[in-house]
Amino acid sequence: MAVQKSRKTPSRRGMRRSHDKVGGPSLSVDPTTGETHLRHRVTPDGFYRGNQIVAQPEEIDEE
Repeated sequence: MAVQKSRKTPSRRGMRRSHDKVGGPSLSVDPTTGETHLRHRVTPDGFYRGNQIVAQPEEIDEE
């Protein structure tokens, strides 16, 4: 098993750990609907970058 030859300094340890911080998800607002959604994903309404990509099914009234 490999064993380090000399001790890591706190500075080097901090440099190694600098990318371990977890960030929150990147959110975006659709310009047409104003809905908040994850970046590069279609909104639940079916809009992406201001254009409707997925058509919503029409509700049928049973009377």
